[in-house]
Amino acid sequence: MGKNKLAKFDDMAGYPHVFQFPFATLQEKGFDLKGHWNERFFKNNNPIVLELGCGKGEYTVGLGKLFPNKNFIGIDIKGARMWSGAKESMEQGMTNVAFLRTHIELISHFFAANEVSEIWITFPDPQMKKVSKRLTSTRFMKLYRELLAGDGIVHLKTDSNFMFQYTCEMVKANNYPVLCSTDDLYHSGMADDILGIRTYYEQQWLDRGLNIKYIKFVCEERESLTEPEVEIELDPYRSFNRSKRSALASGK
Repeated sequence: MGKNKLAKFDDMAGYPHVFQFPFATLQEKGFDLKGHWNERFFKNNNPIVLELGCGKGEYTVGLGKLFPNKNFIGIDIKGARMWSGAKESMEQGMTNVAFLRTHIELISHFFAANEVSEIWITFPDPQMKKVSKRLTSTRFMKLYRELLAGDGIVHLKTDSNFMFQYTCEMVKANNYPVLCSTDDLYHSGMADDILGIRTYYEQQWLDRGLNIKYIKFVCEERESLTEPEVEIELDPYRSFNRSKRSALASGK
């Protein structure tokens, strides 16, 4: 691990709005804010919104500025990236923003039933070969439903046509109500202040000339969920700082 990363970890250790819980500690002691984020941390009853895979935290911070009457929590395992948003939000005295360093698979350890109102998934790895790791797979929908209150909303913003098409098919297979959907956000006339927040990686995709896709749907309660059984064309390009997305991209 580089000295710069270690310095950022040390810096964040002193941030009161950043929570870094080793799994061993979580197993032994649990997380005392679970079910009590509003009461004990935010000190209000405002809706809680999660950004999963928050990276540098652009959406967490950007949404926090736009909606002071909502609370936003960015979640990622990459602490060195998270530092940027954590530092900015602290320097600006934002009281409706927090960051949680953990694996997304573990979020049920940190949030109670009905504690979350919305979930943003911004530019995730599409995991084209591993359905169970896709953040919009039925496995994760079950996990989100455990936390979401009432008609909890899920947003997906992605460069990946594969991820977008898969999510659309998953939504269709499970009859989730779609509130908004486009395969070309910035030429659709739909990009408002919220959708216009651009992450570090999003700007790189735009600079490559790629279209940004977006879907917003209601993650309703379901007795059982169905994985879509459709063939979806793989993305033919390499993602930033990730393994090659497809056989075509790898040249194999």
